[in-house]
Amino acid sequence: MPGKKKGPMIGSGGQRRRGLEGKGPTPPAEMRKGHAKQRAAQAKARRAQNRPQRGPRGGKGTAELVVGRNSVLEALREGVPANALYVQQFIDNDERVREAVRVAGERGDIRLVEAPRPELDRMTNGLNHQGLVLQVPPYEYAHPEDLAAAAYDRGEDPLVVALDGVTDPRNLGAVVRSVSAFGGHGVVVPERRAAGMTAGAWKTSAGTAARTPVARATNLTRALEGYKKAGLTVIGLAADGDVELGDVAALDGPLVVVVGSEGKGLSRLVGETCDLRVRIPMPGGAESLNAGVAAGVVLYEAARRRRG
Repeated sequence: MPGKKKGPMIGSGGQRRRGLEGKGPTPPAEMRKGHAKQRAAQAKARRAQNRPQRGPRGGKGTAELVVGRNSVLEALREGVPANALYVQQFIDNDERVREAVRVAGERGDIRLVEAPRPELDRMTNGLNHQGLVLQVPPYEYAHPEDLAAAAYDRGEDPLVVALDGVTDPRNLGAVVRSVSAFGGHGVVVPERRAAGMTAGAWKTSAGTAARTPVARATNLTRALEGYKKAGLTVIGLAADGDVELGDVAALDGPLVVVVGSEGKGLSRLVGETCDLRVRIPMPGGAESLNAGVAAGVVLYEAARRRRG
């Protein structure tokens, strides 16, 4: 029968001919959807986007995501800087969610973004975000030289705290708070193996991070040597220090106080760079103080001397 004859039919529009035509050069593997090389290229681009951006001075830290209803609400209440609040679509009517949206709206500088759950899962790498994600922008670090220069410009003797090997952001936040309370001019942290200005540090600083600069040094030893050349005395806190805090005459002048980690103390090179190794007397018998407490003790004594 004519209708069952095999082969091309009249009026096919040349489909067979077009099927034989070439489709142009094969795209590179990085552009082929689903290809392993495309996935690797996309991952590399994401890493580059999240890498710290360093300018000629202090540079920027990395962006951060705060996840979970309690954590997000606490960060918003403490004034942690943020540029976007992501809220899951069709989320249950939870009081913390309503409060977070209200606080973010009142601040006025935070975008409110409604997003489907799969998108939030992707953003947080599968963390239990509970439908709330707060995006914290990269922190704008100062340069170590800026801290002393700003103090001199105001006609004041610089009072700076440098942290050596302190990795807990809460300790950094506590030091920032003490520096602000006792009239200091800023905090210096190393670029590597050290706490940075995360949301946790912002919260512990109780808002003082907004007015107390934090500088980041590529090499802490060189930064301390630069301070010495600028006329600052560098003292390092150590349990076996040669001088007690009360006997340090330099507290009322240009000063850098170096605080190490509670466990390891000052690193060898940093300790050798200090002009003095100072111990805090502890008649109660404690072996050490955490960085936040130790810095607060020294800053109080320095502030008392300066007032006198």
